This record gives sequence, C-alpha cells and structure tokens, in this order.
Amino acid sequence: MSLVQDEIKELSCMKKYPQELSYRGNLELIKKKKISIVGTRKPSKYTREVTQRLASLLSRHNICVVSGGAMGVDAIAHLGAGAKNTIAVLPCGIDIKYPSVNTNLLSSIEKEGLLLSQFENGFKSRPWTFVTRNELVVALGEVLVVCEADLNSGSMRSVKYALEMGKEIYVLPHRLNESLATQELLESGRAKAV
Repeated sequence: MSLVQDEIKELSCMKKYPQELSYRGNLELIKKKKISIVGTRKPSKYTREVTQRLASLLSRHNICVVSGGAMGVDAIAHLGAGAKNTIAVLPCGIDIKYPSVNTNLLSSIEKEGLLLSQFENGFKSRPWTFVTRNELVVALGEVLVVCEADLNSGSMRSVKYALEMGKEIYVLPHRLNESLATQELLESGRAKAV
C-alpha cells in the first residue's frame, strides 16, 4: 500500500478532500482524461452489451474509465476498458478484494491499472462507505455516465454528487419502463442520452 502524496485536482470538488488516499498500481492514470461509469448491479443484456462497447470505445480513444469495482455495470465498464486503462475505487481497505466475485478483475487492475481507497488496510465495507466511494468515483471523471439505474439507487446518489459538482451526466437510452431513474433524468433535462 502506498499513499497518494500529490494533490489530485479533480478531488477538490468533493465536499471534503480525502484525508488519506491509498493506491496500488499505475498512478499515471490519474493524469489521463477520465470518464466515470456507474449503474445497477443487475444490468439487462442490452445494458451489458452497450456498457462493454462504450467502455471499450472510450479506452481506444485513450480515455481512462473510472468505476467502483462492484458487480454489474462497474465490472463490465472495467473489463470493457481493459485493466491497463481503468481506475477502480474501493469501498473498503485496499488490501481487500471486494466483492469477492471480482477478485480476479480487481487483481488485474491492481497489476496493470489503478486501485484507489480512502480506507485503511483491513477496513471492511459498510453501507456508508459505498456512498463515500461513489463521491470519489464521480469526482475523478470529467463527466458521469449512468448506464442503468432504478429510482432511489446508489447510482442516483452518484447523480446527486455529479449535479453538485456541476458535471455533465449522460445515460443510455432505454425502452419505456426500463431503467426508470435514467429515464427520469432524460425527461427532466438533467442528463443527455449517449
């Protein structure tokens, strides 16, 4: 575990700059253009395919994909970007591979990409640490892409942060009665369709 010594300008938009930020991997990724991608842990087949394609396309254009290392959209975004061009922000100590189903993915990001954590070694995730993690994910990206989300979901907390930070929000277009939260963001004009 190493601590990030230099201030990361993107994080100045957070309510409170992290007291400590641990990392494993390639800290040079912080200097790249970055886009944050978030969404449901249980994406539809359509969302899985489009998220994979979007993350891959961004990576091919030398844009680093930032997400939260969770199951579903997060994991798909990391995989689509490729381990060398993605940043995973953890809701736990950097020595813990959470969720365990993503152990191999997080290990490859640790070796080739970048893992970040605001928590000390051995610290296990709690409900509030996901919220803290989400703020950091949003802060790092120039824009936020929400691939699929339900009303009152963690992804909508990320949207709240993006709005507070003045960041543009993009969503995938969905059919009626699917991804109700992103549909509402489009209808209200708070997001644009990818």
